[in-house]
Amino acid sequence: MRKAGAQALAWLLRYEVLWVTVLAWLAFCSIPITLGHIGLSWDALNHHIYLGWAAEHGRFNRDFWAASSQSYQVPYTYWPVYKLAVSGFDGVTAGMVLAALGALTVPPVWLMAKVCIPGAGAFELFMRCAAVALAFMSVVMLSLFGSTQNDLLAAVPLVWAFALALQGTAHGPAHVPVPRWRSVVLAGLLAGVAVTFKLSNGPLALLMPLLWFFQRTGFWPRVRDVALGGVATLTGCVVTFAPWGWQVWHKFGNPIYPLYDGAFAPLRALLGWQP
Repeated sequence: MRKAGAQALAWLLRYEVLWVTVLAWLAFCSIPITLGHIGLSWDALNHHIYLGWAAEHGRFNRDFWAASSQSYQVPYTYWPVYKLAVSGFDGVTAGMVLAALGALTVPPVWLMAKVCIPGAGAFELFMRCAAVALAFMSVVMLSLFGSTQNDLLAAVPLVWAFALALQGTAHGPAHVPVPRWRSVVLAGLLAGVAVTFKLSNGPLALLMPLLWFFQRTGFWPRVRDVALGGVATLTGCVVTFAPWGWQVWHKFGNPIYPLYDGAFAPLRALLGWQP
């Protein structure tokens, strides 16, 4: 009996992240299944579907201010719910698909729990599972699985960035599977992508240098990683924002229209053209 228990524990530990993710996805799916639909919040009615439409079919020459200033946000994370809606999927199926996309946040949350709660015992396993469960048990988080989930989709790269940045910190594993600089660059790129997807991720991305600084190296390697991660974050943001920003610049002379439009007026005047 003891041997069987040890074998079962070894199997659970070996495939821990896999079965934790699957169980989390099933739990997420239970919400739209129980409701029998996914709800459309005021935000969804105002711009979620519209922005998904704009992501697939350019609307600049057809609409103006269709969803107020939110018409000009980066629209790509809104595309899944729009595509599911226009493809005729029922609410339960659409909710399960969106839950699968939201479950992409589970492995990085588990990685963070693994850093904070290392160990290969049954107690540590239980505590990591509890930590992952608690991360998703707030009322705000659970409510997302009965709606369009855009905030959660926009958070996927940011959660992965934090998970990668935690590797090699004072509480992280002593040896990480990839060179430290690669982990820093990848975390920075993902943080930049997250800021592109949702500008309100920006203040959270500003915390990333703290994680890069508190690692198991000397002072100057820490400074190097903070600088490298900062450049990677800026690069990730610029590269992923560029396709949409260029379209908005071409139409309005302001890549973040309508924000700070007056600040771009001197540049438009310098270039000698009006959008």
